[in-house]
Amino acid sequence: MVILFLSVLSCKAQEETPIVFSEAALNDTFVTLEGTTTTFKAILEANRGKMIVVDVWASWCSDCIKGMPKVNALQKANPNATYIFLSLDKTQDAWKKGIKKYKVNGQNYFMQSGWKGSFGEFIKLDWIPRYMVMDENGNIKLFKAIEADDENLKNTL
Repeated sequence: MVILFLSVLSCKAQEETPIVFSEAALNDTFVTLEGTTTTFKAILEANRGKMIVVDVWASWCSDCIKGMPKVNALQKANPNATYIFLSLDKTQDAWKKGIKKYKVNGQNYFMQSGWKGSFGEFIKLDWIPRYMVMDENGNIKLFKAIEADDENLKNTL
């Protein structure tokens, strides 16, 4: 009985939501609108001191597109937060067209490593859109939301 209880506690400890990013996730690379490559660590450092909302999306994703009005409402309700959009589009051309077409307002990056890259694996990416919130020091305050009007997301901001 004691062994079973300890096993359950051990599993629960391993399932805890991370509060900091792994080195691999921080070192994953993203492409800027200008075509240069940057790391997630550099993106966070450039936004140090700000609350950050990360939106993982793609222009081919119908749930992402349907959710854009909710993202716009979130931005209006929380104008002091920084919004970082990480695209899982198949090409950079499709990504750039999607930004214009859907009026994606914020910092935009192309997620060149895709779903299975270090960043995607760290956040256990299994659905988009995917929202996360980081505090002013880059610590993870909300690990997962799939709706921009999620109460946890709004309350975290």
